[in-house]
Amino acid sequence: MDGDVATAGAVEIAEAVRSGAVRAADTVAAALARIAERDAGLCAFLEVWGEDAARRAREVDARVAAGERLPLAGVPIGVKGRRGLRTAGPLLAAGCVPVGATSVPGPGTPWQTWGLGAGGRTVNPWRADRTPGGSSAGSAAAVAAGLVPLATGSDGAGSVRIPAAWCGVAGLKLTNGPGSGGGTGGGPAGLTAPGALARSVADLAAYWRVMVPGAAPEAGPELPVPGAAPVTGPELPVPAVWSADLGFAEPDEEPVALARAAVDRLVDAGAVRLVRPRRPLRLADPAPAWLALRTPGADLRAAHRTRAVNDERLAELFTGAALLLTPTTPTAPHGHEGPGDRYSTALTWAFNLSGHPALSLPAGFGTDGCPVGLQAVAPHGAEALLLAVAAGVTR
Repeated sequence: MDGDVATAGAVEIAEAVRSGAVRAADTVAAALARIAERDAGLCAFLEVWGEDAARRAREVDARVAAGERLPLAGVPIGVKGRRGLRTAGPLLAAGCVPVGATSVPGPGTPWQTWGLGAGGRTVNPWRADRTPGGSSAGSAAAVAAGLVPLATGSDGAGSVRIPAAWCGVAGLKLTNGPGSGGGTGGGPAGLTAPGALARSVADLAAYWRVMVPGAAPEAGPELPVPGAAPVTGPELPVPAVWSADLGFAEPDEEPVALARAAVDRLVDAGAVRLVRPRRPLRLADPAPAWLALRTPGADLRAAHRTRAVNDERLAELFTGAALLLTPTTPTAPHGHEGPGDRYSTALTWAFNLSGHPALSLPAGFGTDGCPVGLQAVAPHGAEALLLAVAAGVTR
């Protein structure tokens, strides 16, 4: 392992544990030490499970010694919220060791782009007076600050992608529904999908392989996932459509400019080629539909019409393009007082309604010193495509 466990990624740690170069007990102890040293100011964790994590790490070491080839052996992870272990079973089976529950929004607020850790509100690692985003707030902050290399999230309106963008890490939302890695899930409206946050695309690819073991990506360039069979995706460059606003949103100039510059880097790297859609993409604003679907007793006829219209328009777009590229958020990270009247979800929740997989990649830093993201959206079940394109510029 190049470097030390404090800076290593998940696949690098797993490879070292499998080879015997380091023990899971050591990687987990190092993560717990970093949390003890740094989390008082960050408040990324609700709970830290020191004794349980040490015990699980010893069990992983015993499994490796017995000859099991665990794809994520000894990787310390954060899990979203106190109930995060309920959906982390495949990760534990793969050798991950949960070290604690990451922060989520506290009670009493209608907005979700913040977190409340054991010691108070969760802060953005880049600027303490700004929110990390949410609702997977602590997971994003913990990964960005180097406390853990990988953390789980869930995404019902952008809850993985928004904090990924605002904390400068990568965040993957899986396809909604059966086979997504979270069972049928999604709540009664089918809006929520599992996801993860990491500092590298290779780590997200490793997560995806564990959570969706039946995935059979198409032939194409290999994704770097040490210790596993190659993950492949489509042949690059893939045709992609850029949309700054999805036809309805009103994003700020700076996040749009930074995301568009990130698209240019994808083009220059040979990962994508921009194409014009047959018709300009103009989605119906998903806000009324999303809110109605989450409101008990609401009249859902208009919501279902919006869903149907957007599904049709996205289906048409994906007949001529493999990816849709947008800014992840319409604004930079807001302060801890809240977002005001701007929905941070404006560019993300359309794909919770439609169920498409989506990935947020770091796009750069604004004049406020905070990161923003580039969102890539793919057809249903095409996580391999998202990961291959991202790996094409980040490996």
